[in-house]
Amino acid sequence: MKKVLAIILSIIIIFGWFVTLHGIGSFDPIWKQMKLGLDLKGGVYVVMEAQTNAKGEELKKIMTQTQAVIEKRVNQMGLSEPVVTIEGSNRIRVELPGAKNADQAIKSIGKTAQLQFIESDGTLVLDGSQVKDAGITSDKEHGGYAIELKFNSVGADAFKNATTKIMNGQVHSKDSSIPNAAIMIVLDGKVISSPVVEDVIPNGVATITAGGTGGFSQDEATNLSALIRGGALPVALKEVQTSVVGPTIGLDALNMSILAGLIGVLLIFIIMIAMYRMMGTAADVALLLYILIVFWIFVAMHGVMTLPGIAGFILSIGMAVDGNVIIFSRVREEIQNGKSVRVAAASGFHRALATIIDSHVTTMIAGVVLFQLGSGSVKGFAFTLMIGILASLCTAVVITQVFVELIAETKTFGRKKYFGIKEVKENV
Repeated sequence: MKKVLAIILSIIIIFGWFVTLHGIGSFDPIWKQMKLGLDLKGGVYVVMEAQTNAKGEELKKIMTQTQAVIEKRVNQMGLSEPVVTIEGSNRIRVELPGAKNADQAIKSIGKTAQLQFIESDGTLVLDGSQVKDAGITSDKEHGGYAIELKFNSVGADAFKNATTKIMNGQVHSKDSSIPNAAIMIVLDGKVISSPVVEDVIPNGVATITAGGTGGFSQDEATNLSALIRGGALPVALKEVQTSVVGPTIGLDALNMSILAGLIGVLLIFIIMIAMYRMMGTAADVALLLYILIVFWIFVAMHGVMTLPGIAGFILSIGMAVDGNVIIFSRVREEIQNGKSVRVAAASGFHRALATIIDSHVTTMIAGVVLFQLGSGSVKGFAFTLMIGILASLCTAVVITQVFVELIAETKTFGRKKYFGIKEVKENV
């Protein structure tokens, strides 16, 4: 069974690396599927501060809602792989890897995009935080499409009161070009729509139509509803920091990171073979599988690779090798105590298991804490570290053991010298 399992694992490793580097059919190689962060791909980041006196749970709720709204806005801009995170207690950091038009991206993100519904006389009806949803629907009266607005309970009451005032003739426009019955929808101080109220809206659901002989086109309705949905920020934001990372700098960082990683892994392979002979070879095979596991889990979870993430990955490789070193030291001790190579291989793994699990669990706890309390690059480091720890625990304990015990049972390599211990010749 060990031979069969070793053969299967070897085939998986060879096939896995072929697919990883070259792809197969419509399946792209991993370097095309992996998302790169701002520091590797270049792009733009903006840090904005919430202008509010809220504290504690109220502030946390506001910032979480703001983060969700900005994510929606940035996604609607069509920019690549945006990362929106909360920094500290009252700041939002937006990273846009690969943004081609940096000035436009900074200008778009830096806006507070507060949405307001204003009567024709300038009275504020409600703001974007009271808009529950905005979508498109068919306009049965005029043809084409219309926008359907849904307000929360506070917004529904406010809209009911405003439309009641308008229908009672209590609102008089300050601008002759704007009808008295209009409610202007204002985004960033710009009027994006001025629908005229035709009846009291009592239930918190309103429909905006183009009027006239035809409704909105599908594109017009989609764009207007997206602006209303995306503009519903619960708090004003002030831009406090903006930076542009050029694509050349990002490309240089990526190339140097790849080179450093390759050199580091190659040195590990060489040192493990030099120090532990056949056990080191088995560890290197397991390490090849470990790297595959980490890469594909990272891609499957839609992780964004950053420089700190690469650091976490390299550190987890160290953890994987460290586990093997502990195991091999125990195996050598067993051989030196007079046990055969085959028996020493099995008992060495058993003795080292508790130590390996303890070291991995403590590092995992540190990774979880960093991920929960950190932000931005710290989360990237913690994320790759935790994936690496789980993968290394599997490869160090299971995969390496299969190959080492299989080698120990062979006549050719199951000798002390192939496990790094000198054989003493006895004279008769």
